[in-house]
Amino acid sequence: MTRAAHAELRTAAEVIRDARVSQAPNGILFTTAGEINLPAAELENMIAAVPRTIAAALDRKAFYFVPLTVSEGDRTLIAERFDNNLKDQAICHRNIESGNSQCVFISTRLLEDKFSVAFEFYINVGHAFVEKAGTSPEFAELVWQQATSGVRGETSLDAFEFRKQATADPSGRVDEKARSDYASAAFSDAIAIYLLSLYLDVDYYELREREYPLLTPSGLADRLKKVATTFPPNPGFQFNIFYKRRS
Repeated sequence: MTRAAHAELRTAAEVIRDARVSQAPNGILFTTAGEINLPAAELENMIAAVPRTIAAALDRKAFYFVPLTVSEGDRTLIAERFDNNLKDQAICHRNIESGNSQCVFISTRLLEDKFSVAFEFYINVGHAFVEKAGTSPEFAELVWQQATSGVRGETSLDAFEFRKQATADPSGRVDEKARSDYASAAFSDAIAIYLLSLYLDVDYYELREREYPLLTPSGLADRLKKVATTFPPNPGFQFNIFYKRRS
């Protein structure tokens, strides 16, 4: 029996050079390369869920949806199709600087389902937006109020660690750097979860992680409502919170 040929690997620079980048109606730049696991219409809908007010901050960024992004020392290689032999070397995403722009490669075949691919994309969008536009003062005030009033849990390991660091001093002295980092991490998390909820019906507990306790549902709801007020959904998308899953 003949062994299947390994997937062809190309450098990220070659893919950037050859790929034709499209612009979604909301302004986001994106393209695909190789055999990804999302139909074109599904990918376009996922991208369209990003409100224009968020997309406007991503003008120097393009998203490349590929089968696998492979890390090989200092080089980033792209597999044209899924290859199980490359899975251990593959990474969820990699940011590549190209001229005055940044190209974000997302491994669709490593993540497998559309929930995981979408969340990886939205996490990148959330971080990129906060890096460019900063944190909403109103949102920062809300999360700090939650932290100091003992609302349990967080939305990511980064937010959990920064919150712990900011509130660790028994005397009540606040680590302002950690407090700022905490607000930024929580804001980018909330944006990502909000975008995911615009694209899919999300069961909150699907986001559960082992490394930290998940933020209470009411605590997250307050954060998402604040994000939704700041960044209303695009036409055709809706934001709703249900505290009990509909049968």
